[in-house]
Amino acid sequence: MNFESTKCFFHVDLDAFFASVEQLLHPQWRGKPVVVGGVPGDRRAVVSTASYEARKFGIHSAMPFVRAVELCPNAIFVRGDHKTYGEFSEKVMRIFSDFSPDVKQISIDEAFLDMSGTTRLFGDPVETAKKLQDEVFEKTRLTVSIGVATSNYVAKIASGLQKPKGLTAVLPGDEENFMLSLPLEKVWGIGAKTLTRLKESGFNSTHDILVHSKKLLANIFGQAQADFLYNAVRGIDPPGFLEEAKSHSAGIESTYDYDLLEWDAIECALLELSEQLMFRLLRHNITGKTLCVKIRYDDFTTVSVRETSSQNITSVDDLFSRAKHIFRKKYEAERGIRLLGITVGKTQDANSETQNELFDFGEKKKRAVEKSILKLEQKNPKIKIHKARLLSNEKNPPEK
Repeated sequence: MNFESTKCFFHVDLDAFFASVEQLLHPQWRGKPVVVGGVPGDRRAVVSTASYEARKFGIHSAMPFVRAVELCPNAIFVRGDHKTYGEFSEKVMRIFSDFSPDVKQISIDEAFLDMSGTTRLFGDPVETAKKLQDEVFEKTRLTVSIGVATSNYVAKIASGLQKPKGLTAVLPGDEENFMLSLPLEKVWGIGAKTLTRLKESGFNSTHDILVHSKKLLANIFGQAQADFLYNAVRGIDPPGFLEEAKSHSAGIESTYDYDLLEWDAIECALLELSEQLMFRLLRHNITGKTLCVKIRYDDFTTVSVRETSSQNITSVDDLFSRAKHIFRKKYEAERGIRLLGITVGKTQDANSETQNELFDFGEKKKRAVEKSILKLEQKNPKIKIHKARLLSNEKNPPEK
């Protein structure tokens, strides 16, 4: 069976995105281990992205930087430049929009494309995926890996199986067999703690999950995780896997290869998301007063919390501070985090702001500086101005 008469989705993932951009901007780094997130001596930094050369040494995202330096002291370590990464991301997303009218960007380096009904326009989806890979590389010199399937969830897993520049297609009708061919470790959404619980309960394969009822799974793991497991092993989008993007909002989220457990890693992740989102707001000249933080734990339970302020978000520092404040309201300590997201809702044109803060505390100046940095770098991409990454000395999040 082919995709001509059924739904078809692409999940497209930029390969080792931050590190790949750094290697692109610094040709002398190509083929060498590059680690983004900090430099030796940054006591509390964590790895954001590692190039494939660095991954051979066991370095991975969310790893404490001290450990990364121990594993590969000769690697190239950089703090990263999220404004530049955002610019590359927008170029890639524009290419995606040439292939599909429905592109859901879920993070700076990945998106889902609804390719249903496009076979008459582009032809076979697998060949179309190859064309998409070629066009991204031709226009940006970056590589992407693509999963093709009838569900977003299966496409997501398929895109990660043959990196870098991988292409894996799961044909209609093969979704369940595809999932049954995977070890539990390859099932997206099953983190380390969930894997341990599964094996302790006698579930050693995807087939072991498939043959049991949802009611039994709920008795053992709880309803949310049971719903996820039941759908996942059948190749069906689990509940809430890909929520519809809300209009008049701007958001970003990131799924982590390893659970975030330490406050240092969580704080760094929130800062990175805040930087990426703030410069997207600046590029589109929009702002908002409503902020939502989304947390997905290692057992796939998802919570979100929303708060509306009387003042518009003005700067990276402002957004980061609000995100941390809201995050603490829902965070359950010692639970591993698989995904974090922040969204600014009810956005409006930044030029239409009518209410001024009684006490500004320098926020307007920060916003003006950040807008100037953005304009300067857009005018001359060779100029790189980095924001200092100053984290608090908190070892754990303060009490709610």
